[in-house]
Amino acid sequence: MSKAVIRVVLISLLSNGVLAVIKFLAGVYGDSYALLADATESAADFFASFVLYFGFIYSHKPADKNHPYGHGRLEPLVTFIVVAFLICSASLIVYKSIVHIITPHKTPAPFTLLVLGVLIIWKEILFRIVMNRAKKSNNTALKAEAWHHRSDALTSVAAFIGISIALFFGKGYESADDWAALLASFVIFYNAWHIFRPALGEMMDEQIHEDLSERIRVESVKVAGIIATEKLHIRKSGARYYIDLHAMVKGELTVIESHKIGHDLEDHLLREIPEIAEVLVHIEPDSVTLPA
Repeated sequence: MSKAVIRVVLISLLSNGVLAVIKFLAGVYGDSYALLADATESAADFFASFVLYFGFIYSHKPADKNHPYGHGRLEPLVTFIVVAFLICSASLIVYKSIVHIITPHKTPAPFTLLVLGVLIIWKEILFRIVMNRAKKSNNTALKAEAWHHRSDALTSVAAFIGISIALFFGKGYESADDWAALLASFVIFYNAWHIFRPALGEMMDEQIHEDLSERIRVESVKVAGIIATEKLHIRKSGARYYIDLHAMVKGELTVIESHKIGHDLEDHLLREIPEIAEVLVHIEPDSVTLPA
């Protein structure tokens, strides 16, 4: 799985670098600021993919004495860096778009539409490839990378529409290209928030894993001796989960018997839910009869 994810990240890295060059050249020779704005985002995507690649390698180092939970928490930190790249590129596009809107310039060349059409298709394909791998690996940073590709495709769509309007209506509509770039920048801002929010929740140990929580409770009561579950806290580190679980057993059981049931529960959860890295079980009695 790790090799497959690294391969996807390298494909993204290479793709963003090549597309940034193509968009820049097409924007310069085709007099399209929307394409130049698109090239700016692709350049930011390239550096973000570069950070993601090294961050992913480090985050998958095994646990050690100083990092008993592993190094997976680096993934949301890398996601924050990716979001910063997105915000910076969108802010630059906003500034440049406004400058070009108030500054007269040429109508974009028709060939830029062909370039954009190919780029839109390729970026949407990349989004689906990367998102599919992100879901399989449960990788937050890779999901951010996938949304990078989708936002890039959306900015290209905006550029395509803007250039089409400028070419179809002719003189007086040259700035349609720049308005398209400005619109695209707000799409990028929205996607940046869409990426940032779950990463923040992961970093803050926010309890947002309802499906996994329900699955843990259902599996727990399948273990002989477990009557019910009480407190359940889930912590995500990288692609793995660390579980703190309070389980209820009969109050008259001995410490040794309760201890064994706790280990049976831990083994069962680790076996049935592979994405769990560790389970800490606290045994609670269902009732205790105190002597008079």
